[in-house]
Amino acid sequence: MKTWRMLQKESFTKLSDLTTYLELTQDNLELVDFSPHFPCLVPRRLAEKIPKNCLTHPMARQFVPLKEEKWESPDFIEDPLCEQGGVRVTPSLLHKYDGRLLLIATGACAMHCRYCFRQHFSYQSEDKSFTQELDYIRQNPTLHEVILSGGDPLSLSDDHLENLLMHLDQIDHLQVIRFHSRFPIGIPERITDELLTILKRLKKQIVFVVHINCADEYDEEVTQALRKLTALSIPVLTQSVLLKGVNDSALALKALSLASISRGILPYYLHKLDKIRGAAHFEVGENEGIALIKELRKQVPGYAVPQFVAEYPKERSKTPLIVLQN
Repeated sequence: MKTWRMLQKESFTKLSDLTTYLELTQDNLELVDFSPHFPCLVPRRLAEKIPKNCLTHPMARQFVPLKEEKWESPDFIEDPLCEQGGVRVTPSLLHKYDGRLLLIATGACAMHCRYCFRQHFSYQSEDKSFTQELDYIRQNPTLHEVILSGGDPLSLSDDHLENLLMHLDQIDHLQVIRFHSRFPIGIPERITDELLTILKRLKKQIVFVVHINCADEYDEEVTQALRKLTALSIPVLTQSVLLKGVNDSALALKALSLASISRGILPYYLHKLDKIRGAAHFEVGENEGIALIKELRKQVPGYAVPQFVAEYPKERSKTPLIVLQN
């Protein structure tokens, strides 16, 4: 049986290999950006879900670099959330919101999504001791939650992850440790018995928020990996980004919500696209997004409807983009 590290090494990192695997014809090859700013990284399991010679499929749209990424738009910039400014209190710590903060555990990820809002992020530190970050957390008793992000925190080895988690677990004023991860979707084998054993040892409540944008990203292996987490009484939620050509229809959003709910996973957030340079072709208008959520609400139970939100610099929380009216 292949380990998750072995599967990680099988990911497509060369566009020439990926386009050959996808059997792209010359017409489609001419749409591909073979010199993207953000390198190609696609787990093989996700590439296998892309139909041959098809760049319009939601999976292809998310992971194959296209020349559309070169479109310039004045609103789309390298740091749309101003994360490089005052909210970055250490090289790996972002303190935006009261009571909780975000720890950039690593710059590495399981995959490179073409709309990633941190594709231009300056990952200044790969120090896995997190000494500065842990000291800051210990000295701020108003904190009740730490969010592990990246990159992807599950890119860390079990040894480094265990060391970080055990230190966080010993900080009395913390109540929740939250993972933001895409790994269970791209390489679900990362949810190993060893990782589960580490999570079982923690006294703090663990929460997993899994990034998934379309129902096709689920399969039996993904489902089983996520159920290993829920079996430990770990809530698993989803967050998605509203993306043109990926999930910008009520039908696609309904399929994703029902696929999640049927697996015991609650839809949490549907994000308005962050205006990161290179992603303008994914933008869906705010009014269109609101209309989609209103339509979705007619078709699925309320608990299956994610909250449509945007993030704006210097705001102290996500901003809901829909309020029920008469």
